[in-house]
Amino acid sequence: MLGTAVILTAAGVLFCLVTAMLPGPKARAGAGADVAAPAATRTGATPSAPTSPAPPASGSPTAATPSATAATTTAAAAPPPAAKKTPPAASTPAPSAGRIRPDTIYKGVATAYAAADGNGACLFGPSDDLMIAAMNATDYESSRACGAYVRVRAANGASITVRITNVCPLPCAPGQLDLSEQAFAKLAELKVGRIPITWSLVSPRTSDTLSLRYKTGSSAHWCGIQVIDHRNPVARLEVRTSKGWRKLPRTDYNYFLSADGGGCGGAIRITDIYGEQLTVDGTALLPNVAQPTRVQFAAH
Repeated sequence: MLGTAVILTAAGVLFCLVTAMLPGPKARAGAGADVAAPAATRTGATPSAPTSPAPPASGSPTAATPSATAATTTAAAAPPPAAKKTPPAASTPAPSAGRIRPDTIYKGVATAYAAADGNGACLFGPSDDLMIAAMNATDYESSRACGAYVRVRAANGASITVRITNVCPLPCAPGQLDLSEQAFAKLAELKVGRIPITWSLVSPRTSDTLSLRYKTGSSAHWCGIQVIDHRNPVARLEVRTSKGWRKLPRTDYNYFLSADGGGCGGAIRITDIYGEQLTVDGTALLPNVAQPTRVQFAAH
């Protein structure tokens, strides 16, 4: 019996030694390679890597897992398309925008006046387009409203777009528009005389560029500068001097004045109520001549 036990014990030990020397399962040997492959795909290292999803419309990165972050790294580094070019501070009106602001509806009444040749307090001059209006003195705000385009709506649903070229003095109340007879007639019969309206600022389509005009009597010692045919209301006008840009005060007859001649005949910088700035060089100091430029404010 003792000999048999010794023989069985020796056989068991030999079997264990042989088993330990055999290689392990192939599936375990390849486990490390299976984990590394997805990481290479996420970084876009292989030609077959899937196209990463487009970023959200807001342009903000998503709060995703580390793998999603890696997948969008290449897309985030691409330059923005040229179509996204926007005017400076387009969403915020300039601090000097005045009473009439974008995205605001005003209530008042409309009356009518005989516009004659279309000239008015804004001194734009005669015009064949008589879809114009005079702004009440409060909202006219010392000519800040000059050149603004407003859409006027009547209670009956009719609407028109007019350009502000004149001022309506008291007793015109805040919110009131004194329309040319031609404009009023598109909302109601002239004999009605007075109708309730709402109106708001618009930024119309136009192929025209703006013009600049020096006031009669302007020289190197004193000048007045006017902006004509601008799409959006002008908030500020500056001239370049030896000390830098200088803001000019605006008169109630719609000229910006340089009382000492500083900047007269030099570069001019114009800012609209949306904050967009246009700089014009080479405007000759020619009194009472409307000089066209190559620029215009962006539509909003």
